[in-house]
Amino acid sequence: MLRSQLTDALKKAVLEKDAVSVTTVRLILAALKERDIAARGEGNTDGISDEEILTLLQAMVKQRRESIEMYTKGNRPELAAQEAAEIGVIERFLPKQMSDEEIEAAVKGVVTDLGATCLKDMGRTMAALREKYASCMDFGKAGGVAKKLLG
Repeated sequence: MLRSQLTDALKKAVLEKDAVSVTTVRLILAALKERDIAARGEGNTDGISDEEILTLLQAMVKQRRESIEMYTKGNRPELAAQEAAEIGVIERFLPKQMSDEEIEAAVKGVVTDLGATCLKDMGRTMAALREKYASCMDFGKAGGVAKKLLG
């Protein structure tokens, strides 16, 4: 499903002459093709799943956020703005992300469900969160909340 959305988005961006969308979607498709080729080496001829595509997209957003931080520190606002525009394009293909309040509530719920009490339970807590909220949670923020609750 995501593959067809990406292909359709590329066609639409080309027709609309939206340069940022065209380049960003092409980058996504190139990364997707690279992962598909790697999957073929492991015997998966169908390519990667939608869940793995979502993980790829989240990684791309994370990379761009880190780049924005570096460009801002390096006094390169034009490059930071370009990265931010790419994030906007990538996020169109991701499910709605949880707010800080929703993340905190989810972490509290998982900590309660697991009966987690100390930092030794951090691994179990994060594993349960990844299983439950794989495509819609910022795990960097969730880790901070969990550490605060368990520490």
